[in-house]
Amino acid sequence: MKKYLAYILLIFLCYLLYVNEDSKYIVAGVGIFIIGMHFMEDGFKLFSGGILEKIISKSTDNIPKSIGLGVVSTAILQSSSLISIIVISFLSAKLISLSGAIGVVFGSNVGTTATAWIVSSFGMKIDIAAFALPMIIFGVIFRFFKQKNVQGIGNIFLGLGFVFLGIGYMKDGFEDLKQGIDLAQFSVEGYYGILIYIVVGIIATVIIQSSSATLALTITALAAGQIIYINAIAIAVGANIGTTITAVMAAMVSNANSKRMALSLLIFNSITAFIIVVIMYPFIDFIDYLAKLLGISNDDYSMKLSLFHTVFNILGLMIFSFFIPKLVTFLKKLFVEDTEVYIQKTKYLDLEVVAVPFAALKATRKETIHLYDNSSEVLSHAIMLHRHRYLGKTDISLIVKESTDLIELDIEDFYQTRIKSLYSDIIDYSTYFINNLNDEEKIYLYDLRTACRDIAEAVKNTQELQENISKYLLSNNNYIKDEYNYIREAIAKTINTINEIKNSKDEIDVLAKAELLKEYLKSLDVIATGRIDILIREKRIDKKMATTLLNDSAHANNVINKLINVAKVLWIEDLTIKQLGEDYEAGKDL
Repeated sequence: MKKYLAYILLIFLCYLLYVNEDSKYIVAGVGIFIIGMHFMEDGFKLFSGGILEKIISKSTDNIPKSIGLGVVSTAILQSSSLISIIVISFLSAKLISLSGAIGVVFGSNVGTTATAWIVSSFGMKIDIAAFALPMIIFGVIFRFFKQKNVQGIGNIFLGLGFVFLGIGYMKDGFEDLKQGIDLAQFSVEGYYGILIYIVVGIIATVIIQSSSATLALTITALAAGQIIYINAIAIAVGANIGTTITAVMAAMVSNANSKRMALSLLIFNSITAFIIVVIMYPFIDFIDYLAKLLGISNDDYSMKLSLFHTVFNILGLMIFSFFIPKLVTFLKKLFVEDTEVYIQKTKYLDLEVVAVPFAALKATRKETIHLYDNSSEVLSHAIMLHRHRYLGKTDISLIVKESTDLIELDIEDFYQTRIKSLYSDIIDYSTYFINNLNDEEKIYLYDLRTACRDIAEAVKNTQELQENISKYLLSNNNYIKDEYNYIREAIAKTINTINEIKNSKDEIDVLAKAELLKEYLKSLDVIATGRIDILIREKRIDKKMATTLLNDSAHANNVINKLINVAKVLWIEDLTIKQLGEDYEAGKDL
């Protein structure tokens, strides 16, 4: 549909430029304005350096905070699309809740009204284009700097310069156009006109792909007398609906969370628009009353349109903010996420998320944790234990001795189909965004990749161990049985301690538990403790048993050490604490 509308627009533009030469300034103004918005969006991405992403990830734990964040961030950044990209990326990576994401996007609807105020208050009152060229000049200069934040400032200046230039072109274009064509002759009064121009606003926004550009065009046309006030209001209402239709069209082929977000916006804007249309004339009287209180003159229709647009969105926000929990419940029932048939399916990796590298890195960490969870299951089964029997328990030694039932598991098949495939997906996914990370984030991504490799190798190392545990668990030789129970106990205690680490919020505590676990493992070393010598010398086990035990003890220690390193990577993100752990390890080796 969008493609056909674009063709219609091109034909219409060709005809318009052919019929009236002055219209080229309006068309160029819209184009320059949109380019400016894109430059500003890219500039804020570079300038923020991930700060905006971090604020969003930590400020959406309740609906009021989410709404406030959406209003303020969009008003400052002048880019609801940037906020939407970040929010949908975080939502797809399951870094924020659906209610928090909806709150931010609903709030951004109010924040985006700042564009209308800029156009109506500055663009229509002063020669805003005079500020454009200096901003563009400084923007180009700053873009040549190597520092990303300076380049970001350059893009912001370029964006503002082009936005101001676009407004100037549209303003001059409508002034010149009215000398030849009076578009006001196409105005339509009453509800019939409101409905017609709502459709005009929808179509214009779907084609232009920017409700801000549609509003800027409408305000400049209104200031030039090329459109009447009531029709301009209708276009503003239509622009709000049009921007959500664009989101719905994009989400049709996307994941469940994107569909939920798009539909929530469509419901929000459509119902708000319906309410306003029903009470349109009393509402306009209310806007006139507010305008008088704010000192806006009765004939300053551009400012009154901005006021209408703001109050219109605030009203919708006030109505819907109370229904967000119920809306979330409805959307989750309507769009159900695919059930995870196989463990190897990724849960958090989504190509939409790579648009925000900070969110993509967080998603990769969560997917690595998912990989670890899968591996802890297979490791438990390999030592003939079920996780639910020993996790969180203090008497693991007794549980191990009592668990003598064999668990059938093809570790090689599990590794190939459920570990290796997930590991490969994580590595492949990380290649899409690694070049957009800063140095510190790249180091952490490399650590996550290493953790994935350690997890995969730990699972492979249990294949031979599983076979011998199955064999000696049923042996009549209690000495060899006890030794293999020590190995089982060591692996089970490691997984249990890592589970405690996973639930700990104190990274120093995580480091301490990891180091204590390593110290504990020394007592289980059959060589270091001299147990193997006693067993052989006193002929408690034969030579074949001894060789097998030595190999399996080495395998177990290798598995355990890899799991401890994985735990440090996944649950210690503070570089200072990581360095503390590395210094401690280095000191022990001296």
